[in-house]
Amino acid sequence: MKYSLKAKLSLSYIFVALISVFLISILSNIFFDKQFTEYVQKNQEQKNKEIISALSKQYQNFGKWNTDMLESIGVSALENGIIIKISDISGKIIWDAKVHNNGMCQRIIEHMSQNMSSHYPDMKGEYVEKPYFIYNNSEKVGVVEIGSYGPFYLSDNDLAFINTLNKMLISVGIVSLLFALIIGTIMAKRLSSPISRVITTAKNISKGCYSDRILEKSSTSEINQLTDTINNLADALERQENLRKRLTGDVAHELRTPLATLQGHLEAMIDGIWKPERDRLVSCHDEIVRINNMVGDLERLAKYESENLILDKSNFNITETVQHIINNFESEYANKGINIELIAEDEYINADKDKLCQVIINLLANALKYTHEGGNVEVIIKGDENITQISVKDNGTGISEEDLPYIFERFYRADKSRNRMSGGSGIGLTIAKAIVEAHKGKIEVISKIESGTEFIVSLPKK
Repeated sequence: MKYSLKAKLSLSYIFVALISVFLISILSNIFFDKQFTEYVQKNQEQKNKEIISALSKQYQNFGKWNTDMLESIGVSALENGIIIKISDISGKIIWDAKVHNNGMCQRIIEHMSQNMSSHYPDMKGEYVEKPYFIYNNSEKVGVVEIGSYGPFYLSDNDLAFINTLNKMLISVGIVSLLFALIIGTIMAKRLSSPISRVITTAKNISKGCYSDRILEKSSTSEINQLTDTINNLADALERQENLRKRLTGDVAHELRTPLATLQGHLEAMIDGIWKPERDRLVSCHDEIVRINNMVGDLERLAKYESENLILDKSNFNITETVQHIINNFESEYANKGINIELIAEDEYINADKDKLCQVIINLLANALKYTHEGGNVEVIIKGDENITQISVKDNGTGISEEDLPYIFERFYRADKSRNRMSGGSGIGLTIAKAIVEAHKGKIEVISKIESGTEFIVSLPKK
């Protein structure tokens, strides 16, 4: 059977309260019973000493006793539940409570037995008479036998005290249960309410409602972390959904143009409007090459993003490699009137050289496309013991703040018109990011409209 969090918390509070009260009651009774038993025995012994002291004062010289006072002491003790028998030193009985009032003595003995059996049912007790010598100036003058229920006896006052204590423990237990129920209910509500809200939001997200957010705050840090995580998840899923929709449109757009061109050219040649001349066939071939390149980029991207990507690593001078790539771009930069400069010293790194070259080529190609005539591009390479950092910085058109979070997504381009003269298919940066992350590195971008863009690639040396 499954229970709600609220029910479990309430039950747990009640369970803890019950266990606590139970343990306190058991331990208190065990400790108290031992101490109280010792107290009763000491108290009984003290009473016995008081009786002996009072009796010793009633002795007169030459074996005579004040019998009236002895009877008064014996009757007083009998009224307090103590049965005594007084004898002189020769063994002659002077006063005996059983002779004085045997019926009352029997009732007292029976009452003692009932009191002890009610509180200690397993204890086998019996009525015993304990003899004590009576002294007068250090001289034995008599013997008093004090009867009690052994090994010790609980009076009515003693039993009343014990019963009151147990009632108090029971009352404390009941009050503790009520408090545990109230506090458990309040705490369970405070914890379960935000969790229920999280469940509702998660269900809405699973149904595609990514705009739902949890605005309530809790005093529990873990609950706040949970709600923040769900909100972040909703944000991420909403962004991914928007990117997915845009990706679908972008892919369709990228494929529609070359396919429409091919269709138009082929239909014109089939209908006899155009002759299948070389120039027209070359144009068709170029469009097919564009489509094939796009498919190739997608295949490479899928390969680079896979967990089973194999890197052919080697130690090489990254500065020399970047210089060779810049040399290959030199004519294109010169034709556009853009100055490119490498600022670096020899820097060695352990990486996949071919794949890393693809990253640099993509970054330099982007800088070439988005830098105005007369602009500058700087490639800076620096490193320390652990990290090699490659920076490609231009003073071109820049990227808007709203586009920066998405530039590494497939087919995403800040140029909403998707003019082929101003950019490629939009996969280059995605491939670059996948390659860098495969090397356990990271790629960052800093940009501002009309101020330029800087891509920073950080790669571990080991």
